[in-house]
Amino acid sequence: MTIELQATVDALVQKGKGILAADESGPTIAKRFKAIGVESTEENRRAWRSLVLATPGLGQYVSGVILYEETLGQHGDDGEPLPQLASRLGIVPGIKVDTGKCPLALAPGDEITQGLDGLAERLEGYKRQGARFAKWRAVYNVADQLPSRAAIEANAEALARYAAVCQAQNVVPIVEPEVLIDGSHTQSRCAEVTQAVLHEVFAALHRHRVALEHMLLKPSMVVPGKAHAMQAEPAEVAEHTLRVLRRTVPAAVPGINFLSGGQSPAEATANLNALNRLGPQPWRLSFSYGRALQDTAMQAWQGQKTLAQRAQQALLKRARLNGAASLGEYDASLETAE
Repeated sequence: MTIELQATVDALVQKGKGILAADESGPTIAKRFKAIGVESTEENRRAWRSLVLATPGLGQYVSGVILYEETLGQHGDDGEPLPQLASRLGIVPGIKVDTGKCPLALAPGDEITQGLDGLAERLEGYKRQGARFAKWRAVYNVADQLPSRAAIEANAEALARYAAVCQAQNVVPIVEPEVLIDGSHTQSRCAEVTQAVLHEVFAALHRHRVALEHMLLKPSMVVPGKAHAMQAEPAEVAEHTLRVLRRTVPAAVPGINFLSGGQSPAEATANLNALNRLGPQPWRLSFSYGRALQDTAMQAWQGQKTLAQRAQQALLKRARLNGAASLGEYDASLETAE
């Protein structure tokens, strides 16, 4: 078990590379497609995700891709299974395994993530289709009284149970506790919530005997709510985020791949760069972005096959900029360069 898990971790945590989150649920990708005037049909979703995975050179900056269940069974234009296409290009295929969130009973404003029932059996099938790692997302709404202690504990328990089941199946778990950017809360309140959440998550992982060396963490950065009047500069984001991580995340965790969580593509890249500019940390700090990697490419695509190459170039550019940011070598002037 250890050898297989270690091999997957080593493949994912490569210097100068990050993870592409292409696991949008049906409703989410429908919303993204609607913004560019494209209907969310099975064929259009296949065409988009095939275009993404077939991007020449993407493997230089992307070590893994999180897929939606539907995508595991889809094929490229030439008939090659999409997970196999990713693997051939040096990108490790992974799978989103949670089944979404719902209100937490008797806790107004809090949510809990579902999907533990039958998880081991589903993972067996996903592995046969080529998946080597998995992802489970918990979400935390932030307000003066949110999240509640009950929500912090319940989501930590679910994340830890998921991670333990994954490792028992020789699948590397990505643990994603997302402190949501929605709201008008301060950066300090975000830091307070993030610290409480991560502390509880790692306590639960310890209880469930999850090997920290064989998992990855996908947290949100410590930022003010997007409705707050004062937004933070990258240096402030980096300082607050690292302070919380140092207090809560054991050095045994090999990699921290941040989610973009509603930041613009340029913001997500600049903030990641600032984090890596603060010098070596116990963990590899990189990205696991969805919208922040794909948005400009999707705008370029517009659902038209003739624009596929233009879309791939836009995706490759964002991947390259984030690869540089994961090394602390991003130059903002490159945003406008062709």
